[in-house]
Amino acid sequence: MGAEKMTAEDRTLATKALATATDVETREELLDENGKPRPVFMEIYAANARRYMAATGATAADFADVVAKNTRNGSLNPIAQIRTPVSREEVLSARQIVDPLTRPMCAGIGDGAAAIVLCSSKFAREKGLKGPKVRTTVLGSAERENNQEIVSKTARRLYEAAGIAPTDVSLVELHDAASPAELMVPEELSLVPPGGGPELIRSGASQIGGRLPINPSGGLTARGHPIGATGAAQIIELANQLRGRCGPRQVETARIGLAENAGGSIFGGAAACMLTILEA
Repeated sequence: MGAEKMTAEDRTLATKALATATDVETREELLDENGKPRPVFMEIYAANARRYMAATGATAADFADVVAKNTRNGSLNPIAQIRTPVSREEVLSARQIVDPLTRPMCAGIGDGAAAIVLCSSKFAREKGLKGPKVRTTVLGSAERENNQEIVSKTARRLYEAAGIAPTDVSLVELHDAASPAELMVPEELSLVPPGGGPELIRSGASQIGGRLPINPSGGLTARGHPIGATGAAQIIELANQLRGRCGPRQVETARIGLAENAGGSIFGGAAACMLTILEA
């Protein structure tokens, strides 16, 4: 199980806590020139997004379209934190946090909890239980060299251990603490070729009825991102999708689901990455 209590009268407390998950030496580095907590992770995500835009031609409008899609998905999810769809124009005109990220492109503060019950296949057969199986799960940890590749390196291990190819994946729940991740991470997972992320959102392929639905739950930016509960919540969404329990947000082709959860920041990349494959 996982749980997180992030809300408080002092909203800076969550920002201060999150900043300690980065590779820093002194407390002063976590504050801006006015002594206020910096949005450290959004600065990191924004810098990654700017590099990605320069390399691929992705635009702020693409990132806004990701938010529009995910808030539509969230409006169909009774446990989503944000259940009111927003348009591309509303996202682009919102207050900027760090260029190119506006407020709706960033996962907000939220409380939440999630729990998973696991059993052996033998126990499930004996009890007549039906449900998705955990095909494999793989952990990647930070390294000093090539840490920017932590997700892609872990993905290669995942597919080898699972005995499947990226093209076998039916749907994805991924860590979109900032919306550009929905274009960048599929490339790292080899679900699209290098530079193919923008086409996912532009073509509609990542919508619930598309070729590769991504974050049908609404993702972190709409369902919510109570840090300690996020990974378990991704698994629960995939399990419900593979059981056909998701009602209006159901992915009809759901057979193999992939969850990607990466976080922290050290050596220029994520501190850790966990990838999981569930199979109906």
